[in-house]
Amino acid sequence: MKNIFDKAISDEVVSRIERLTPETRPQWGKMDAAQMLAHCNRIYEMAYDTHYDTKHPPPNAFVRLLLRTFLKKVVVGEGKYRRNSRTAPAFLVSNEVDFMNEKDRTIAYMNTTQALGSAHFNGKNSPSFGPLTAREWSNLFYKHIDHHLEQFGV
Repeated sequence: MKNIFDKAISDEVVSRIERLTPETRPQWGKMDAAQMLAHCNRIYEMAYDTHYDTKHPPPNAFVRLLLRTFLKKVVVGEGKYRRNSRTAPAFLVSNEVDFMNEKDRTIAYMNTTQALGSAHFNGKNSPSFGPLTAREWSNLFYKHIDHHLEQFGV
């Protein structure tokens, strides 16, 4: 799995994001390009937004236990996501959103993540999975955006 904290990898992802347009169509799934970017931004909101809990309440203790036990390895491990994988309700985006705003936010989050580097994320708490290593955060960030950029052919 590529390391999102590596500037060359981060720049490659930003370049792929830049190739998206509002007219770019998915090869699978129901989201349009703007919704996909908004969906991807939810991961960064979770990591950066101090008010994330009020905007998107975290799972309760029982659900967190289930997530850590059954999904953590899939979400933050080395393997790629399968096409049409189910997503948690908090990450679903079905409303209309502004493409340029979401694109700009995604690129800003990518640049912030790269600038902060792995040390910032090592041991940082995830509302769903608890403390993650820098490698797990990198896998989460990279494989999620990579999955959706592949979905849109960029």
